[in-house]
Amino acid sequence: MVSIKQVQITFDCAEPVRVARFWSEVLGYVASLPDGFATWDDYDRALPPGKQGPAGAVCADPSGAGPRLYFQRVPEGKVVKNRVHLDVRVGTGLVGEERLAALEAECARLLPLGAVRGLLLVADEENESCLVMQDVEGNEFCLD
Repeated sequence: MVSIKQVQITFDCAEPVRVARFWSEVLGYVASLPDGFATWDDYDRALPPGKQGPAGAVCADPSGAGPRLYFQRVPEGKVVKNRVHLDVRVGTGLVGEERLAALEAECARLLPLGAVRGLLLVADEENESCLVMQDVEGNEFCLD
């Protein structure tokens, strides 16, 4: 039996490079450039008229431990809540006010990058606090 060891997470989006840059900053990932090009602008200029704007972009964990993220351009916009989302684990092992402070600090770091703050879900009997946010194209994620 074959055992799968790696996964790639794919995002549908309008602007793959912009979204890849956002997630690179969030996660400390490295955005990959297309083979043979020094910048995304160089790649874009090499495309035929009417096809400008990269069809995809990639960012990856430089250590190789985390999953590769792929961003593919699609024509339709986001219309409903994500069925799958990323949890950015900034409060692991923290509880109460210490956890809330960690979530708020990370939220403050991400807002200037284009993230949008959502609902703060405060701890209850079953779950610890988390903060719902959106990336630069409205994809939900949680600071957890």
